[in-house]
Amino acid sequence: MDLPSLAIVLQAALSPNPDERKAGEHSLNQFQYTPQHLVRLLQIIVDGNCDMGVRQVASIHFKNFVAKNWSPLELDEQKILPSDKDMVRQNILPFVGQVPPLLRVQLGECLKTIIHADYPEQWPGLLHWVKHSLQDQQIYGALFVLRILSRKYEFKSDEERTPVYLIVEETFPNLLTIFSRLVQIVNPSHEVAELIKLICKIFWSSIYLEIPKQLFDPEVFNAWMVLFLNILERPVPLEGQPTDPDLRKTWGWWKVKKWTVHILNRLYTRFGDLKVQKPESKAFAQMYQKNYAGKILEYHLNLLNVIRAGGYLPDRVTNLILQYLSNSISKNTMYQLLQPRLNVLLFEIIFPLMCFNDNDQKLWEEDPHEYVRKGYVSHVSLQISLKIYIVLGTASMDFVSELVRKRGKENLQKFILFIVEVFKKYDEAPVEYKPYRQKDGALLAIGALCDKLKQTEPYKSELEHMLVQHVFPEFRSPVGHLRAKAAWVAGQYAHINFSDPNNFLKAFHSVVAGLRDPDLPVRVDSVFALRSFVEASKDLSEIRPILPNLLDEFFKLMNEVENEDLVFTLETIVDKFGEEMAPYAFGLCQNLAAAFWKCMNAAEADDDVDDPGALATVGCLRAISTILESVSKLPSLFIEIEPTLLPIMRRMLTTDGQEVFEEVLEIVSYMTFFSPTISVDMWSLWPLMMEALGDWAIDFFPNILVPLDNYISRSTAHFLTCKDPDYQRSLWNMLSSIMADKNMEDSDIEPAPKLIQVVFQNCRGQVDQWIEPYLRITIERLRRTEKPYLKCLMMQVISDALYYNATLTLSILQKLGVATEVFNLWFQMLQQVKKSGMRAHFRRVQDKKICCLGLTSLFVLPGDQLPGEALGRVFKATLDLLVAYKDQVAEAAKQEDDDADDNEMDGFQTEDEDDDEEGSDREMGDEAEDGDEADSVRLQKLAAQAKAFRSIEDDDDYSDEDYSDDEELQSPIDEVDPFIFFVDAIKALQGMDPGRFQSLMQMLDFHYQALASGVAQHAEQRRAEIEKDKVNKAELAAS
Repeated sequence: MDLPSLAIVLQAALSPNPDERKAGEHSLNQFQYTPQHLVRLLQIIVDGNCDMGVRQVASIHFKNFVAKNWSPLELDEQKILPSDKDMVRQNILPFVGQVPPLLRVQLGECLKTIIHADYPEQWPGLLHWVKHSLQDQQIYGALFVLRILSRKYEFKSDEERTPVYLIVEETFPNLLTIFSRLVQIVNPSHEVAELIKLICKIFWSSIYLEIPKQLFDPEVFNAWMVLFLNILERPVPLEGQPTDPDLRKTWGWWKVKKWTVHILNRLYTRFGDLKVQKPESKAFAQMYQKNYAGKILEYHLNLLNVIRAGGYLPDRVTNLILQYLSNSISKNTMYQLLQPRLNVLLFEIIFPLMCFNDNDQKLWEEDPHEYVRKGYVSHVSLQISLKIYIVLGTASMDFVSELVRKRGKENLQKFILFIVEVFKKYDEAPVEYKPYRQKDGALLAIGALCDKLKQTEPYKSELEHMLVQHVFPEFRSPVGHLRAKAAWVAGQYAHINFSDPNNFLKAFHSVVAGLRDPDLPVRVDSVFALRSFVEASKDLSEIRPILPNLLDEFFKLMNEVENEDLVFTLETIVDKFGEEMAPYAFGLCQNLAAAFWKCMNAAEADDDVDDPGALATVGCLRAISTILESVSKLPSLFIEIEPTLLPIMRRMLTTDGQEVFEEVLEIVSYMTFFSPTISVDMWSLWPLMMEALGDWAIDFFPNILVPLDNYISRSTAHFLTCKDPDYQRSLWNMLSSIMADKNMEDSDIEPAPKLIQVVFQNCRGQVDQWIEPYLRITIERLRRTEKPYLKCLMMQVISDALYYNATLTLSILQKLGVATEVFNLWFQMLQQVKKSGMRAHFRRVQDKKICCLGLTSLFVLPGDQLPGEALGRVFKATLDLLVAYKDQVAEAAKQEDDDADDNEMDGFQTEDEDDDEEGSDREMGDEAEDGDEADSVRLQKLAAQAKAFRSIEDDDDYSDEDYSDDEELQSPIDEVDPFIFFVDAIKALQGMDPGRFQSLMQMLDFHYQALASGVAQHAEQRRAEIEKDKVNKAELAAS
């Protein structure tokens, strides 16, 4: 398509007539891959005689096409001819600085794509063009391109950063000359500000991670610093400043000031702090501290004085300056410089910034949703949310917090006395003259300093009095922002010990009343505070009667605003009330699902990663999990809830859900475990998990293991019989691929052998065709496995196979020629001890049990499959394991009796932990190890929690966490008692082959005869206990 024709098509794409516009877009799509198309689009973009609308459409189409096709992921998808790429690279640069800003933005995005893909390999001449243009009066275009080029390496380190050195070497001398010339211009224009801003951004990107070697030259560095300090010190030109507040803060000269402060902060915090520098960088840090840090501090304080005098300073600049001051507090020399001006700074600049202001009031009245969205920041750490008012409030409070933390001895009392004076003036003033905004700032200070005040006398003893006298009255304030701040402060102190419980209840009821406040920010802050009161409440009777109304208010708010604190508070209530939430579970899940989709849709529309809705989506999923756990004893509810949650699970098990994958898998785990049956719809999630695991989700393998186990163990018939899809085949494809991958670490594949065990244990006698393939890949991986824990898991796969079918398994091992190798390794692992004398392998109760069942299954094999000598070796090893198993179970029971709380905390004693226990003279030298199998309730919870599957290596090649019984899932062998199984197998051997049995008994020495007798007695005892338990359960069920 020639240029005039292309221009006509682009004009049609602008048409208000839908048919013409659609036809134009269709033509563009039809011809976009033809040779020269991209070049012609560029020609139209840079043609000043062409209609601006056409040029703009061309620039957008050009940008989108380049983004999609310049560097496709697959080489065979190349859709732009190399000659066309060459033409674009040769012609785009000269015009970047010449086209109008509207078009330059689009060309800049194209250059970013091209530079990231092609420089330096396919575009070696780019840097030469930049250097030449800096000298040839094409300064703006050269700076624009250099900014994009330098930004490519902003976050690169090590060898990826190498090209930066040449970029700096070739361009920084010219940049410095240009910068110096621009700074010396008298009455500079706005265009000068744009050029300086670009130079600042280039410098920022080049020094972000490390200072280029050229700047280590003191003279060169000083030349740059003189210019930055000049920009920092001199006032911003008054002429041309916009009067509109939004335009004013983005005005070029204020942007220059912001980037200058930004750079000086970065140099100070990353390269000027002696404590964090490597030895080779300490000289630079000392030079920076000596020559520049104090001077910058002085200039910063002078800038803040502008605010004190009623002048203008953009919030972002103020924020950055306060960050610099906060970083200076801990450094003695800097603090000494700060001290003479500290009182003025603290009480005349910092505190006023903490107070409610005109901008806050305007936003509160005109757009309360925006106030809620932008006016707060939540810091969530260890499931504790500390909410602080953002921007200047945050930076100001950060300074005060750092001051009282690092220099509290001389500043805390002084600051608190000032706050008390604010409270006093407020109380004494008549209603019409009360300093509401100052009271707001004082409350912010008290709330943000809560941790310090809770720990420090005499303030600690006066907190309740302070709340009653100065905070609680503001719940009834005629001023909305004080009602909100009162709720927030009350929440910060909800956990203190109230000498008068009525004060706690008074605050609690005031916070609840705040949920119905006419002002949205008050309602949101009340929700936040309510969470703390629910957590701190020792008596739920005050909350229980109002629970339905509370939930109604929550859902009204969730429909009105996206805020993660709503969800976190709801999660806290659900967790606190547990099964009492059952009547509300369905409605809760429906509302949370609706809130989740609302947050998702808003996030997709805004593409704003900082939006509070992003955290709210995680919170919604966590709250759903909490609800599902709370109603786990009501399986019928899961059938009712499933249709609501299924669309979320389907969507979030794809790449769309990477950020919330763990939370979604937890929901899938609950739904597949607690529901009475696993529906066909729920089975549709299996392929999604398999696809994710094979594509990108290997880090989540431990989490995926849990629902996969549930599918196989709780819906075994469907797993075995369904052929479309073939779940057995898909599982094999995935596990064989993972186990065979030589690049995968041992710790990454631990869930794979566990899943093979799940199949063998749950499908006993029904998957004969899979025994050999699984054994083959297990043995292949076992041979190159280094991590002891994975070796144990691999050996347990073989043990489970023997328990599944000993005759079949042994014949397969012999067919593969590995039977002797496998059993020698197994017995070696059973006998191996650590330096401390503790067992090195099979240390969990479940490990021992699986080995016992596998080895015991060999007893009934005929002599031609298992010779007498081998039988004797197996018999002795099994006896030793049973004794160790019995001792470990007994020790765990004792531990549980001694400390029930420890058992609730899922901690079981390991061998190492019990080194010093007395009276543990075990026959195999085994100390008390892990605990007995957990009860069914605990197993149910653990079945839905994947974190326990992760193991952490220590200096001894593995950790006791590897051997925690926490990771046990329910399985059919839970009902098999190893002692009874052992005795029954011996009886079967005696009945089948009395002579072989007699030979075995004669082979045993006195020690093993005694052990065998003791095990037989214990088996009968266990049999009687099991029967008694059955009778008791039957009687309980009948009653």
